[in-house]
Amino acid sequence: MEFHPQPRSGAAKPWAFPAPERSQLPNGLTLLTSHRPGQQVVAVEINLVAPLEAEPEGLDGVATIMSRALSEGTDKHTAEEFAAELERCGATLDAHADHPGVRVSLEVPASRLPRALGLLADALRAPAFPDGEVERLVGNRLDEIPHELANPARRAAMALSKELFPATSRMSRPRQGTEETVARIDAAAVRAFYDAHIRPATGTAVIVGDFTGVDLDAALADTLGAWTGSTAEPQKPSPVVADDTGRVVIVDRPGAVQTQLLIGRIGADRHDRVWPAQVLGTYCLGGTLTSRLDRVLREEKGYTYGVRAFGQVLRSSAPSSPEGASGAAMLAISGSVDTASTGPALQDLWTVLRTLAAEGLTDAERDVAVQNLVGVAPLKYETSAAVAGTLADQVEQQLPDDYQAQLYVRLAETGTVEATAAVVNAFPVDRLVTVLVGDAAQIVEPVKALGIGEVTVVSG
Repeated sequence: MEFHPQPRSGAAKPWAFPAPERSQLPNGLTLLTSHRPGQQVVAVEINLVAPLEAEPEGLDGVATIMSRALSEGTDKHTAEEFAAELERCGATLDAHADHPGVRVSLEVPASRLPRALGLLADALRAPAFPDGEVERLVGNRLDEIPHELANPARRAAMALSKELFPATSRMSRPRQGTEETVARIDAAAVRAFYDAHIRPATGTAVIVGDFTGVDLDAALADTLGAWTGSTAEPQKPSPVVADDTGRVVIVDRPGAVQTQLLIGRIGADRHDRVWPAQVLGTYCLGGTLTSRLDRVLREEKGYTYGVRAFGQVLRSSAPSSPEGASGAAMLAISGSVDTASTGPALQDLWTVLRTLAAEGLTDAERDVAVQNLVGVAPLKYETSAAVAGTLADQVEQQLPDDYQAQLYVRLAETGTVEATAAVVNAFPVDRLVTVLVGDAAQIVEPVKALGIGEVTVVSG
């Protein structure tokens, strides 16, 4: 039998996160473009400085309704016609509102990019906001809220935000509004929010894909370049204030067979020099199935299908910005356990944190984390949408254009001791707010016995 020779791997090619080209249209819209040969689906991300904090009092959710209404008709097309035009282009258009502002996302085959940019520009330049469509979107949002409240993970997130931030802070309240505030929203409120905050002068467009054969400059000039608007400065964000005094809040769900855990506090964002070490240490703690939390709570004890530790930036601005540094990241541990195991699982979780503080990470843990975080980066950014999303995040958080590329360099350089110090500081055992969504009658006494903070029970 004749065997063919075993294939040999080729030489490793150097990789770095794509560097964008920065420019600006005459109307003030900032452009970040990245030509990616072979990426025949072009991704466009539009960042608009319209933060949730700018929503009028009593109208929480108006930014969300406005975002959803951008594609519900323009001065050229009805809602149905606009949807049909997008479909003819093979394009998808989505928009959402978050604490930093509004994000509009477009994906389209490169050959139809100019036409799709025209539709996107129409949606931004002259949205119709018809009364009937806004009423429908408000109704849809009101229908969503009970489902979100019934979801233990979503309910835990709402409770944690309410606990961490003062009641006067927009961050303490649901991002997409409550039943009370959403019910007040009408087309006039949506139009007023749009007029006050949506403008090219404070926006940024990120465009990533294969531009071969596309006159991108001409397409942009004819579409997004024709968008005009106010040149007023955006609202300056207020400082982020949070209370991470160690305590426990139980959201009562009588009869629940599982307890949803969400344990968190507010910590350093990406402008802080500790961020790379914090990312690395947090990954070692709970970033994957082989991390410490899963190794104990899942593999050894069988309490859960998985527990994760993560850092999520809520809002961020550069120290050199007019408002100064005012960033915040949610540092959290989340998962679920069966009701009877709630007390033992929390006890073991705190033991993991205390052991980490006392003994530190191992070099092997650090090496695996670096390999997983840095080594898979080329796969993570195979699509235009992944690259565009990261670039848009950098814009939103006022980070330099080469931030992601430099982050991988810093992750690879971070040592075990530095990663240990960062994760221990991120999750101090006496400064964590614990939210439990479950059956209070069964879990309140075991949780009190742990001594991890004052226990309060609220209705579910």
